[in-house]
Amino acid sequence: MITFSDAEVYRLLAEFMWPLTRIAAFIGTAPILGNVGIPRRAKVMLAIGVTIAIMPGAGAAQGIEPWSAAGLAVLVQQLLIGAAMGLAVRLVFTMVDLAGEMIGMQMGLSFAIFFDPQHGASTPVVAQFLGLLATLAFLAVDGHLMMLGALAESFTLLPIGESPGASNWLTLADLGGVIFSTGLKIALPVIVALLITNIALGILTRAAPQLNLFAVGFPITIMVGWVVLAVLLPLLAPVLMQAFDEGLRMMAGTLRR
Repeated sequence: MITFSDAEVYRLLAEFMWPLTRIAAFIGTAPILGNVGIPRRAKVMLAIGVTIAIMPGAGAAQGIEPWSAAGLAVLVQQLLIGAAMGLAVRLVFTMVDLAGEMIGMQMGLSFAIFFDPQHGASTPVVAQFLGLLATLAFLAVDGHLMMLGALAESFTLLPIGESPGASNWLTLADLGGVIFSTGLKIALPVIVALLITNIALGILTRAAPQLNLFAVGFPITIMVGWVVLAVLLPLLAPVLMQAFDEGLRMMAGTLRR
């Protein structure tokens, strides 16, 4: 008959519970894996499966009981680490959504919205279109597998029980500014083209007041916006690849001690 002592039971619980917390927090905040359209039961099963796969090499904080105050502190620590890792990659997709919202607003399509299952809210059609392109590009380069690989490696770079450096959180906050500027750069060509179009329409309306600006302006701005966006799509792939690399690099950067 196989028997386990209390110390062995606590050790097994710690070896499973602490990695599961980091992995579950990562899956809940990471793009694609944390999509609200994915059933919660599937996310839980994925978190448990990944935990079982990497648990032998994850280790556990030695000398800390899971249900003690120190054990609960380690649990919260793993929750924050996993959430920060997922957030670092999700910010890349937020950049694309930001660019799409700015483009849609300038084109006059801000009223054309779809329900976005990834965010659980309504987003402009242009942001939804660019978000789907970014998702397909991310899957095409096996970004989801690289995320899981970096997650498994995180237990080696930052073992359970060790805290990341205080500067890591500031670096993650700085990434938000980088993402905003990159999203603006993506949308800037379309915004400039639409600005020139609106200036031309203003001059035309001034010269011919009998023209209905709303009847003429909306079709022209929408057409110009889509044409410029279609021209820029081949140039979007390198920008997305660079943004994905930056997100994965920042994901690993949150693990510095």
